[in-house]
Amino acid sequence: MEIGPMHNCKQRQVLLFFVLLSMSGAGAELGPYSVVEEMERGSFVANLGEDLGVGVTELTTRGARIISHGNKEHLQLKAQTGDLLVNEKLDREELCGSSEPCTLHFQVLLEKPLEIFQAELRVEDINDHSPVFTEREMSLQILENSPLGNVFPLNNALDLDVGCNNVQNYKISPNPYFRVLTRERSDGRKYPELVLDKELDREEEPELKLTLTALDGGSPPRTGTTQVFIEVVDVNDNAPEFPHSLYKVQMPENSPVGSLVVTVSASDLDSGANGKVSYSLFQPSEDTSKTLEINPITGDIQLRTQLDFETVQSYEVDIKAKDGGGHSGKCTLLLQVVDVNDNRPVVTMSALTSPIPENAPETVVAVFSVSDPDSGNNGKTVSSIQEDLPFILNPSVKNFYTLETKRALDRESQAEYNITITVTDLGTPRLTTEHSITVLVSDVNDNAPAFTQASYTLLVRENNSPALHIGTISATDADAGTNAQVTYSLLPPHDPQLALASLVSINADNGQLFALRSLDYEALRAFEFGVRAADRGSPVSSS
Repeated sequence: MEIGPMHNCKQRQVLLFFVLLSMSGAGAELGPYSVVEEMERGSFVANLGEDLGVGVTELTTRGARIISHGNKEHLQLKAQTGDLLVNEKLDREELCGSSEPCTLHFQVLLEKPLEIFQAELRVEDINDHSPVFTEREMSLQILENSPLGNVFPLNNALDLDVGCNNVQNYKISPNPYFRVLTRERSDGRKYPELVLDKELDREEEPELKLTLTALDGGSPPRTGTTQVFIEVVDVNDNAPEFPHSLYKVQMPENSPVGSLVVTVSASDLDSGANGKVSYSLFQPSEDTSKTLEINPITGDIQLRTQLDFETVQSYEVDIKAKDGGGHSGKCTLLLQVVDVNDNRPVVTMSALTSPIPENAPETVVAVFSVSDPDSGNNGKTVSSIQEDLPFILNPSVKNFYTLETKRALDRESQAEYNITITVTDLGTPRLTTEHSITVLVSDVNDNAPAFTQASYTLLVRENNSPALHIGTISATDADAGTNAQVTYSLLPPHDPQLALASLVSINADNGQLFALRSLDYEALRAFEFGVRAADRGSPVSSS
């Protein structure tokens, strides 16, 4: 399509624009926030406290923090004010290349209780790059008998900026023979075409030197120039012609290097050198040059490197056929990369709580996210854990899950759980990732000591020596640590006339009983007393 006269991009009147979309608990979304590239570190983006509807103190006590994708922390949260700030200068071209919009995804995590908010930051382009031609001079050979209206493709300029800051228009220096048209490819790139408006006469003017200027949409626009050298060639009546203007090919991304993509062929009705055609890729992008190669004689186009759907989904390049007399024709190759299931799901653990106390009600044990860079069903995943565990997986926000207990746990039944998180995609063949975690159960003093016998009968000969060891009682406690350490003591006798404290004593640590004085059978043939066992963790006891 032809692009009309260039219109300057409207100037941005504000640098920051943000909208609070939702705050309905876990899974709410913030933003999108917007910031202009190259802003200084510490520049204000938004106040998260206001957007979340919480005060600065609550942000601090709930452990608010930013979770970013990848290794770079582009944003920082100032806890004292709740302000979201730029952590480093953002270069939109470095972050996103030619992709638009340039969006950085992050999460705001609030603990106690747990809430996760999805957010995104859009990095807006500024016009900080000028159009650049890859060649200082372009050379064309044009037959002197070329029909009026003939179109000659020229190399386009490159501009790292996007949108209206990219190349919008081309101009050619004033001359009586040619004008330039600005065309647009399917991916939005603008390229120039030279149009013949007046017949050429090699004998009158054998060569022309023109200046081609590329203008972007900034205000004022940035420009780049190159020289166009035109050699007027004597009669070569026919140019190479392709039978199809567009070759559309689909190839799976796991096609081996060297695979044939397509064979193009152009015919030229001339004879000799004027009818001998050679093929080349016309101004391919860097990705295309690394990926495709063409045999200049046969027109076979083959893979130079492995395709990767997750990196580049399609390639579009013009194929130039040139005969020995300088005439050329072109067609376009559109190679669409077909995704195959070649990436396993990735599990990223965000939070893990271990140990967890027994007897606690349903508790969040872990928070994790699942990602798979494949597309369609190849990128859809199903997560699960073992069925015989007292835990359950609950989906949270986008690709996030929480691992929670189904019920209160009992340490005395099981003190440790080995949990395997299994994530399987829905592609063909299905790929699986397993991530194992260990959850410990901490003890709560929920068991009283229990005696090994309900009653003890002790026999002592009279006239014994004082402090004689007359027996040992024993109690056990199913709890752990301090909660399981048992102490022993004598209970007051049922007979108030019995001076128990003068007759026996008990070792509080091991339950050993001692006769405190010599006993007289004729005075006291038998007596009964109780013993209390208690642990050191709580007043729970047995007697």
